[in-house]
Amino acid sequence: MAQVRPMRADARRNRERLLAVAAEAFAERGEGASLDDIAKRAGVGVGTLYRHFPTRQALLEAAYLERVEAIAARADVIAGELAPGAALVAWLDELAAGTLQVRGLKALLGTAVTDGGAAADRACGDCVRGAATRLVRAAQDEGALRRDVEPIEVLRLVHGVVTASELTDGERGTAIPRYLALLMEGLRA
Repeated sequence: MAQVRPMRADARRNRERLLAVAAEAFAERGEGASLDDIAKRAGVGVGTLYRHFPTRQALLEAAYLERVEAIAARADVIAGELAPGAALVAWLDELAAGTLQVRGLKALLGTAVTDGGAAADRACGDCVRGAATRLVRAAQDEGALRRDVEPIEVLRLVHGVVTASELTDGERGTAIPRYLALLMEGLRA
């Protein structure tokens, strides 16, 4: 078994700077932000960026992992406050709104709803899929959601709600709840 060496202090600082700059760049320009620009703004060479994050997807996930984990953790908080069907809708609303508010997050969550996916998106994808599974199963047990609906299908449909909401010319605040209500009406038991 290979022994993992601890990261040197300068390498750790470079990684932290890269993550901070990447989060800013993705927020400003979306997931297509220039990796060369990110490296330059972080004060490192592009080789250093790729040593820490071999792909754009790996950098995107690392930059947003804490945010995605916080969104996923909200599922359990909401489930403790609301009935299962209402908890599912409330969490999906937060997920959709959060996805719209943070440029680049939609692309990252899009990989979470595909079949399979690369190893780079597992941490983000696993926590979102796990939260969705818990809420969907509870809503099904309550009788608020059709039994033939899979959690991944609900996440894919919400990804579609986010995409549709982007087309509403500034009415996103009202579009998400309306589109979610239409979606959930079709998924009711």
